[in-house]
Amino acid sequence: MSKQTVDILLTNGWLVTMDDQMTLHPNGAVAVKDDYIEAVGPSADIEAAYDAETIINCQNCIISPGLINAHTHAPMTLLRGLADDLRLDVWLYGYMMPVEREFVGHNFCYIGTQLACAEMIRSGVTTFNDMYYHEAEVARATAEAGMRAILGQTILKFPSPDATNYDESIEYCRRFIEEWLNHPLIIPAVAPHAPYTATPDMLKNCVALATEYDVPLHIHVAETALEQKTSLAAYNKTVVPWLEEYNLFEAKVIAAHCVHLQENEMYTMHRHQAGVAHCPSSNLKLASGVAPVQKMVDLGLHVGIGTDGPASNNDLDMFEETRLAAFLQKGIFNDPTLLSAKQTWALATIEGARALHIGHLTGSIEPGKRADIAVITATNTHQLPRFTRDPEGVYAQLVYATKATDVRDVLVNGAVLMRNKKLLTIDEKYVIKEARKIAKRIDAFLTAREGNLMSKILAISADFIPQETFEVQVKVSLPEMIDLNHMLRQAGLEPIRPSIREQYDTYFFFDTPEIGRLRFREDRIKDTAGNLRETFYRMTMMGPTREKEFENSVLLTRARYTATTHHSLRFNREYFKPAAEREVMKYRRRCHVTYKDTDFDINLDQLNGKADNNVYLEIKSRTWSAKDALHKAELIGELLEMFGFKEEDQFKIEYVDIMGQISG
Repeated sequence: MSKQTVDILLTNGWLVTMDDQMTLHPNGAVAVKDDYIEAVGPSADIEAAYDAETIINCQNCIISPGLINAHTHAPMTLLRGLADDLRLDVWLYGYMMPVEREFVGHNFCYIGTQLACAEMIRSGVTTFNDMYYHEAEVARATAEAGMRAILGQTILKFPSPDATNYDESIEYCRRFIEEWLNHPLIIPAVAPHAPYTATPDMLKNCVALATEYDVPLHIHVAETALEQKTSLAAYNKTVVPWLEEYNLFEAKVIAAHCVHLQENEMYTMHRHQAGVAHCPSSNLKLASGVAPVQKMVDLGLHVGIGTDGPASNNDLDMFEETRLAAFLQKGIFNDPTLLSAKQTWALATIEGARALHIGHLTGSIEPGKRADIAVITATNTHQLPRFTRDPEGVYAQLVYATKATDVRDVLVNGAVLMRNKKLLTIDEKYVIKEARKIAKRIDAFLTAREGNLMSKILAISADFIPQETFEVQVKVSLPEMIDLNHMLRQAGLEPIRPSIREQYDTYFFFDTPEIGRLRFREDRIKDTAGNLRETFYRMTMMGPTREKEFENSVLLTRARYTATTHHSLRFNREYFKPAAEREVMKYRRRCHVTYKDTDFDINLDQLNGKADNNVYLEIKSRTWSAKDALHKAELIGELLEMFGFKEEDQFKIEYVDIMGQISG
């Protein structure tokens, strides 16, 4: 009987098929024809039935399905090690997003993806699930490298590196899908970043696009406890029910992280056949927590393992990730039987494929599936000795002992991408050289930014606006609280726009005085009954101050910029890293008055933290004009005289300096 001809034979290997029966062949072989697996079985049977031009001897090796990286941001290889040991919000909003706005373009995404593909191929990864910008460039680089990938075009409710609004992102995503829809390696996807960076309308449009073309929808879900807490506060429901309200799960959802899912949310996702991408290293490094993966698996959810982006991991090593996934379930939940090696290897292969909705294509070695295969050396010292008593011991060897560096050969879609550790589809030297060039430019950008407070502010706030340069002010120390409205009306002035406030100011000081200082203000506005009406958070940058003192006031000349801030005091502290801080807390009654066609702020303040003489009346006004400032200084003198205040009761310094004198 004549042999059938195929393209490649992999023979004499310890074959781990990951099929439905979890079949093992201690001495197995795989026949590959074109892009698919033709036959699988004992080496003797396969070699007797098939002949091939290329025969790869896998003696002393394990033949496994290629690993599936279920969640990453491939171009972020170029941001690896850029800003580590920070909280998620500081890392994301303070460093990643500003650098991405400045540098992420076509070449960045192409080179970053090529670098990622080289790293993943070397560690036995044959398929990855990506979410980033300029995803057409990610697709081009991935296809050239020969890898299989689900590539999601990121969509945000605010401007991104490749769009000024989410409407543009959705249109770009549509064009991207149409361009790559029937590619043999690339599956395009829609990738709304996360619930907290989306609007209901945006989510509806993303679902419509994904279902129109029957492509996956990739989204971060319940990555942090804060995300769940914020969702409850805003919508009275956690993240998954909120997403279900907008029919997100009508699409083929791939949900990344899912660290803080509640059990009812797991049931919802299982009912809708959503896949989960577990990213243990990233979740630990960013202190997001540990996902209850065993519980998800027991409920029937398809869970894959992902590295997340190289800027938050900091590698794409799926062997390291798989080992950690097993250890975490055992250690955190105090049960060594949780997530066995066999289960964990399934998460890294066939379950990962199912989580990505491509289990019919890849993830196991069985006839009819695509030939996505990793050949792993099994004779290095850290893998020895090998016991044959229990054939399933191979899973423990793969999960607990094997390293990415043990991968010898990699095939994707029937093509050999790495042979004897040599990459065949990527010019590694060129990619490394280009990556170093980009890193040098990013370094220069951040170095310049760190030395310039304004640059650092603008990196996280697009709406920082300049205020009037000149400020004229005076404070009067009062022995007790007064009736402000009565005082003003006695002087013939009508209070305008009155308000009651509690203000909590934190001033940041820096080692270099030329930098200036920052003020973070929490401004609580109350009604006349003392009920909280609204709260504002503002950040103000004040440059070095030049003072000119007048008889009844002081003129402050300085650059001032202010903006609404959506970041917490803790975020700003960790981001700006001040050399010193000082707090000023005050109860304030504020109004405006018009005197001689000129507007003045009148503040009646009571300072917290000052035992006595803690009540002050403050008069101030700002202007862009030096000449106008001089005129206002004269008018303040007239107002003080009208109010009957004595010169010895006047203060010409700011509250932060008054509090500094007390603490000093």
